[in-house]
Amino acid sequence: MVEVPLHRVAHSRAGDKGNRVNLSLMPYDPVLYPLLAEQVTEERVLALFRHRGATRCRRYDLPLIHAFNFIVDDALEGGVNGALNLDGHGKSHSFRLLGMTVRVPAASLPAAG
Repeated sequence: MVEVPLHRVAHSRAGDKGNRVNLSLMPYDPVLYPLLAEQVTEERVLALFRHRGATRCRRYDLPLIHAFNFIVDDALEGGVNGALNLDGHGKSHSFRLLGMTVRVPAASLPAAG
């Protein structure tokens, strides 16, 4: 097993709903779905956004499409209409999630291209 940032093994997109950030997470290889389910928890994702005032995180598992959806409350400093930050829609928050580290089998890493 090796420790790598999530971006080595998964893709994410982010958006907003009011003062909530919505994050998808999809492993490139569906075989990694159970490992990510164990490691990318609501608690770990909430910790990534606490500095922004986040108060709650919910994870929705989508096993038939090997994906997760995270909803993080109070992470957008008031939301697109109320925030003065440069990313009111929270689009860049997927990069924060993809910086989280996970442990995966070395053989599951995509070949360097």
